Amino acid sequence: MKTLNFRVDGLHCAGCVQAVEKALRSVDGVESASVNLATGSASVAVTAGRPQSEGLVEAVAAAGYALSLREEPGAERHEAAAAADTRQLNAARRGMLLAWVVTFPVMVWMIPEMFFGIMWPTPLLFHAGMTLLAALGVFVAGGSTLASAARSLRMRAPSMDVLIALGSLAALVTGAGAVLGGLGVTAPILNYAGIAPMIMAFHLSGRYVESRARGRASEAIRRLLTLGAKTARVVRDDTEQVIDARDVQVGDVMLVRPGEKIPADGTVIHGRSAIDESMATGESLPVEHKTGDRVIGASVNMTGLLKVRATRVGEDSFLSQVIRLVEQAQTSRVPIQAFADRVIAVFVPAVLVLAALTFIAWLLFPEPLRTVASWTQGFLPWVDPDRSAFSLALLAAIATLVIACPCALGLATPTALMVGSGIGAANGVLIRRGAAIQRMRDVTTIVFDKTGTLTVGQPAVVALLPATGASEEELLDCAASAESGSAHPIAQAIVARARAAGREPRAPQGLEDHPGRGIVATTASGERVLAGTEDFLREMGVPVDRELVPEAEASDGRSWIWIASNERLIGAMAVADELKADAAEAVASLKALGLSPVMLSGDHPSAAEAIGARVGISRVHAGVLPAGKVHEIRKLQEAGEVVAMVGDGINDAPALA
Repeated sequence: MKTLNFRVDGLHCAGCVQAVEKALRSVDGVESASVNLATGSASVAVTAGRPQSEGLVEAVAAAGYALSLREEPGAERHEAAAAADTRQLNAARRGMLLAWVVTFPVMVWMIPEMFFGIMWPTPLLFHAGMTLLAALGVFVAGGSTLASAARSLRMRAPSMDVLIALGSLAALVTGAGAVLGGLGVTAPILNYAGIAPMIMAFHLSGRYVESRARGRASEAIRRLLTLGAKTARVVRDDTEQVIDARDVQVGDVMLVRPGEKIPADGTVIHGRSAIDESMATGESLPVEHKTGDRVIGASVNMTGLLKVRATRVGEDSFLSQVIRLVEQAQTSRVPIQAFADRVIAVFVPAVLVLAALTFIAWLLFPEPLRTVASWTQGFLPWVDPDRSAFSLALLAAIATLVIACPCALGLATPTALMVGSGIGAANGVLIRRGAAIQRMRDVTTIVFDKTGTLTVGQPAVVALLPATGASEEELLDCAASAESGSAHPIAQAIVARARAAGREPRAPQGLEDHPGRGIVATTASGERVLAGTEDFLREMGVPVDRELVPEAEASDGRSWIWIASNERLIGAMAVADELKADAAEAVASLKALGLSPVMLSGDHPSAAEAIGARVGISRVHAGVLPAGKVHEIRKLQEAGEVVAMVGDGINDAPALA
């Protein structure tokens, strides 16, 4: 199986979508076909090797639409799509303006006849002039609508254009009949020709509004494309060249100066700089990068000169993958769309039947329905219940045809999906499937992993409490010197804190490890340093001042490390995985939306509950392994909750799935 993506020209309504899908599915080898009205695109799943795209193009052409394979590179493809959207919008604008140029004089000319019964200058000239103007509005301004209606009838997939065509042509025919009646050729008939260009003008106005909506919806991807660099400075044959960013090749060495965008994904081979990666990560602060670090194309170099070797370019780049994800979300079908499609499939035939029944009902039961018409005359003064039953039947049938329009059903959902996913992308939120948006609306509970999600994910020293007669500097020196020989994350956090304070640890000469309890280190000067739990220091003969750490802080989930030097207590320090700066605010915002937050963590209960209290989550499940997280999610679902989960890391993958 493989999927082919096409652009479809000539789509105007949900009925058009049905016709194109029907044509595509009729081709041998097509497993499924999905046409999106909002994007003017088609996604066709075919058996590998057949059918060829030419066969699909021919099948759609026979249905009256144009199909073209989308195989250009990303930027060119979207530029071509933007140009096509502009052409379609301009054509819709021209049709609308032409229709109203004809319709406005018709409306002005009809007013004396509607309200005062005056046909100016004579009844025959009135009928002839009205019919001629109406024909211009229907056949010239609305020519594309009539052609589309004929194609859809030929394919036995009637579209909304059929309703408009029948309504306007039926009204126009009465004008011709009135002219013939005025000449004495036939019996007199009431002239409704003036309604015909109005029908077409309102229809074409709606088509123009829809074209504008589709154009605005597709702007999201075009805005993403503007994030990329336009040019690249590369070193080729030992010379510096400025080329189009789209011409960068894998292996090229790019020179990126401060303030410039990085043209493609790559690896820093020389230099050091802070890079603004907010377009990719949402992180507001620039991130330091050095030789060997990976960088993302379209991110902005802030401070130093960098040499970057390109590793992913074109459609393989990070930005192109983001755009591809947004495209997939925009062209996917949401569940509610399937319901709308089922309705649309029978909508036009049902309206045709309803219009016919309306016409017959007025002929069979004119008097009861005339009573209703008399009642409406109070607020619709142009309704004349004294006209013949045939005239009223014709007018009611035309109104039924014209007022029914399935465009809202066919266009509203995909347009909302495009706009929503586009706004998400602009704010750093990628939506992979349209169904996720619809499902998200029903979420009642949001589950958070703790480490790396609500917290930073790395331990850090968060408190220093020196004992009497000691200082913070001495406490840091002793602790870092003892821990510098250990690879434990807590030991590394203590060393990092000392270096951040400008104090370089002294490497220990000897190290004695007591797993889970502490370490004994001997420095070059012979100093014996202990670092570990309160119980460990007591076992090693060091008296511990329990009042040094307040009771509230001792039970808040932090890990407390006690430090002693040559049997003298130096102090204690707390190590914890710190909250992300906006975690509490995020949880509060979700609660304000009516979502119930839950936290799952493999951490110790006291640590997990402390974090939960700080962010405002009361439902905390601690000490759970990956399988346990899956179990907790299932319990919530079995209780009737619709669950969303926020997590990171391999250990969260089963629960996320």
